[in-house]
Amino acid sequence: MPQAVRQGQQLAREGKLDEALAIYREELQKSPNSVPVNNAAGVVLDLLGKGAEARKYFAKAIESATTPQAKANAERAMAMSYAFESDCANTAKYEQMVFDYYVSTKDAYQQGEMADEAARVCIDSGDLDAAYKWYRIGYDAGLKEPGIKPDRADLWNFRWEHAQARIAARRGNKAETQKHVAAAKAILDKDPEMAKQQAVFYPYLVGYVAFYGGDYKTALEELQKANQNDPFIQCLMGQTYEKLGDKAHAMECYRKAVTTTAHNPPAAFARPFARKKLG
Repeated sequence: MPQAVRQGQQLAREGKLDEALAIYREELQKSPNSVPVNNAAGVVLDLLGKGAEARKYFAKAIESATTPQAKANAERAMAMSYAFESDCANTAKYEQMVFDYYVSTKDAYQQGEMADEAARVCIDSGDLDAAYKWYRIGYDAGLKEPGIKPDRADLWNFRWEHAQARIAARRGNKAETQKHVAAAKAILDKDPEMAKQQAVFYPYLVGYVAFYGGDYKTALEELQKANQNDPFIQCLMGQTYEKLGDKAHAMECYRKAVTTTAHNPPAAFARPFARKKLG
């Protein structure tokens, strides 16, 4: 990783996004085809809410990549850039390219991960049909891993039930929601090791479905057991506090969420959402 990228990432973590961008632009004067620096500049621009400009840098990274993996990494960054604008279709278009790369390397686990990433962006942007389609693709791909171990199969089964429960909750189908929540819990109950690894994802699920079911008290209790550093959880808690009439705690959640400097689906939803909430 170039020194400029390390330096810029440190500045970004400190919230100094304009300074980070200045470093990347200076470095690109010297090395305009640097894939990591173009990617890094694009990430900062997405965090600044300048997606159209960010995508020029990701396009340059894709064009300049000299290995299939470097190209796939840049395509994944491009997918996330569209995610920051809740653009399910274009996110899925680029995730498909990354998925195809992992098909070529016969990496079933990463195929599943990329499909789930597309699905996550689609559910957060409200395209539930596309989300279901991509979660199904991810589930089917993940299970094709050669010699898959039982715990890995359990992981994909848990993720699939988790996804179906959230989609059913968004559609207002309570019976279907509870069926999948119960199935997810049963998978964790039979595998104590996995229950430990996925400990924060079950209360996230229960809190999520409670929120969309209008049970805000339960939603808050469960979300407080989920990952408190996840900006998506912070936003969901903020929305829950708002529903409970607690504006002060809601704003506190949004202030935390807006500081994320990640370039992934939770951040892609949370940073623009929290920025709007904070005005």
